[in-house]
Amino acid sequence: MASIYGNRLQVSIFGQSHAPGIGCVIDGLPAGEEIDLDVLSAFLARRAPGRDPFSTQRKEADAPEIVSGLYEGRTCGAPLCAVIRNGDQHSKDYSEIADKPRPGHADYTAHIKYGGAQDVRGGGHFSGRLTAPMCIAGGIARQILARRGIHIGAHIYAVNGVYDTPFDPCLVSHADFCMLEDKSFCVISDKKGEEMQARILAAKADCDSVGGIIECAVTGLPVGLGDPMFDGMENRLARVLFGVPAVKGVEFGDGFASSALRGSENNDPMVMDADGRPQMTSNHAGGILGGITTGMPLLLRCAIKPTPSIGQEQNTVSLSRRENAALTIHGRHDPCIVPRAVPVIIAATAIGILDALLDSQNAFDLCH
Repeated sequence: MASIYGNRLQVSIFGQSHAPGIGCVIDGLPAGEEIDLDVLSAFLARRAPGRDPFSTQRKEADAPEIVSGLYEGRTCGAPLCAVIRNGDQHSKDYSEIADKPRPGHADYTAHIKYGGAQDVRGGGHFSGRLTAPMCIAGGIARQILARRGIHIGAHIYAVNGVYDTPFDPCLVSHADFCMLEDKSFCVISDKKGEEMQARILAAKADCDSVGGIIECAVTGLPVGLGDPMFDGMENRLARVLFGVPAVKGVEFGDGFASSALRGSENNDPMVMDADGRPQMTSNHAGGILGGITTGMPLLLRCAIKPTPSIGQEQNTVSLSRRENAALTIHGRHDPCIVPRAVPVIIAATAIGILDALLDSQNAFDLCH
């Protein structure tokens, strides 16, 4: 099914942007894992709307209600079901959308796919609002992984052509992730962050939007996680990352830049470390070779498109009248989705990593 991800860890996302609620069901969580709901709530708050001038002013508490799957603060082996109640819907803002699909959005394709029966309010099941339950599942997975020494962090790598300092591909650490989570605007270089914010506010003033790139890293992974061909770590992670509505591209390690290198530049030389274990002295591969983790930090980047809902008048069509039409979108929308998408990319990555770890029970036991 399209709204379910995973092999051993299965995550199902349900709800619509303007329905009474949204949520997730997580099946396959190991039993006996303590889940800190305060830590989970703080993680969800990082993607919640209405916190700053760079995001939509829709006000949602995004407080998860755990319906099942926890007993006395620990996973109990039953599927974990969590619900977030929607509380600040302005459905009238979408009255035109049923007939005039928004350029750049899934309105038209959903109309054809579901014969006009889809929920058009706020994008329905195609909305970025559905990333909130993804953050519940990913936030829980992240806690389980951290207990095994596997840590995941991310930052805003680029906005509208302004680039942050990249992660060190060999030395990125949990301390780097903690530093970033303490910041209201998640960048390594505060100076570059100010330039990014200026670009976002300029687009907002023009009733427009901008996109960007998020860089994510995973540390503490064992060697040997993942499989060749169709179950490689790139495959697994790309599938869940492309489930984030705004993601239009995913690359690992040097990604597309590696195509401009020679083999002598792109290969990662190996040496024996002080403990007599093979170690790579560079990490162009991004921690994955042949679909299998190398033990180096896993690095990936996601391209995030500009928010398609903008305030400028745009050309579209009237589906009922079968003629050209103009559309001006009203309502509350992000001039840049990138800042709020950082925890979503972390969550998606955590889901993919934990599923792969559970699929490789030996690796899970080694990390325990």
